[in-house]
Amino acid sequence: MFRSILARPTVLQQPSNVLPSSIPPLRRKLHLAPPFLLEDYIPRYHLISSVDAARKRSAAYAHLRRCNLCPRLCDVNRYETTGHCLIGAEKVKVGTIAPHFGEEPCLQGHNGSGSVFFSGCNLRCVFCQNHDIAHQKVGFDLTPEELAEWMVKLQEVGNVHNINFVTPEHVVPQVALAILAAREMGLRVPIVYNTSAFDSLKSLELMDGLVDIYLPDFKVWHNETSKRLLKADAYADTARESIQEMYRQVGDLCFTGDGIAKKGLLVRHLVMPGKEEEGVRIMQWLAEVLGKDVFVNVMEQYYPDAHVGREKRGPKTNKDEKRYSEINRPVSKEEIGVVQKAARDAGLWRFAEPARHGGWNV
Repeated sequence: MFRSILARPTVLQQPSNVLPSSIPPLRRKLHLAPPFLLEDYIPRYHLISSVDAARKRSAAYAHLRRCNLCPRLCDVNRYETTGHCLIGAEKVKVGTIAPHFGEEPCLQGHNGSGSVFFSGCNLRCVFCQNHDIAHQKVGFDLTPEELAEWMVKLQEVGNVHNINFVTPEHVVPQVALAILAAREMGLRVPIVYNTSAFDSLKSLELMDGLVDIYLPDFKVWHNETSKRLLKADAYADTARESIQEMYRQVGDLCFTGDGIAKKGLLVRHLVMPGKEEEGVRIMQWLAEVLGKDVFVNVMEQYYPDAHVGREKRGPKTNKDEKRYSEINRPVSKEEIGVVQKAARDAGLWRFAEPARHGGWNV
């Protein structure tokens, strides 16, 4: 009986008084609140004047001569030496450039996000999942002009939806110069600034008008936690200040009708074992300070990496003791659930997660 129903052809009876040409075409419905839907989008770097572009180039070179662009405040001339990030002035070191399919669906789409993974970092997270490139100088060197050529190649050959700078906090001047150069070469896709949120207001001022999508990861709430696990004092204070500035620049995340994000803020938070209460505070702060329409990704993929779980150093240590033992395990479903519930209780409703409705989750 079941087979006969499946095999039976379906015949649609068309009313005799309706002409075929008058039947409206079937359209794919996009589940999207109107304020966040864009008819079209022109990247912000195409909207700044040639005068403002020249000012940004001048500011970028000036910052490299006395670098205080991140909260480390190294105050070094990067043409002569390097600071905490280990990267000089004339070139950036890149680990990977390729279409990337590990980002949020609204960023990677079908063709991928054109990701540029920079070597070096201004943090030293003990659990870093990219520690092989973030904690040391590996990869190949590119001038801003060469980086711009790669950006255009990602667009023309890879057909990517955006250019995604991963960990750019320590190479902001070179990134600004590359964007301005790529603009003249024909780049026309949005720029994603994928950051740890350990940014200074000076660096974000340089990026204002060049970045379309800010993608900060608000890692921890307490400065005591950041000092131990990120090796950075006052990370949480800096993250709150920088994320507010990012939101001021680009506002809430907005999409075109194909479901691809074009501009706005998307905040990530990686839930860590035993740190779920810090995630709760972060969700509450986002709702209270930025508003309930902010787009959030509560990430679940933490696993012990980098220095976590290694043997403790020193002659008097027990060989069975492991470093950072408090986070030397996967995060539990219960811990993730606590943060997800806190986000909804705070009034947040726009999440990067499987859709609960029949449309696209944007």
